[in-house]
Amino acid sequence: MDDELKKLMDRVHVGITSFNYNGTKVPCVILAEKRFDEIMAKVAGKPLSVDTNLNILQNGLGNVFVEVSLTFSEGDIEEKLLLYANESLEFFESLANTSMLALSSPHSQVGKDNVFMIQLPRPEKITNALDIIKKGLQEKH
Repeated sequence: MDDELKKLMDRVHVGITSFNYNGTKVPCVILAEKRFDEIMAKVAGKPLSVDTNLNILQNGLGNVFVEVSLTFSEGDIEEKLLLYANESLEFFESLANTSMLALSSPHSQVGKDNVFMIQLPRPEKITNALDIIKKGLQEKH
């Protein structure tokens, strides 16, 4: 494994899952308890939007990483997470299917309590990103 690939692998966020919400599989990012609490303290009960960007990084050898950037309109919050698409394709498929992303904490019952839901406003961007991810994963030689 080359140095650049190792650096990216060391930054990968491992806390992703999904839960069933009204018969739909919703992708969920598990944040550290303290970070989740910080975000909730700043945004709970406030009308806000969350700008969500997916930056796709690939090396042409079948390794695909996605940097998920969440910028909250309130509370001066920006959260960046690096995901390894090779091991989380299902997460991105759920994201494309639902146009929703949930944030939760490690001690919550995922899908039951302490969940912050984000409705993604541009489903076509997620679908396009999923296509790029799938093409990148096929490049493995």
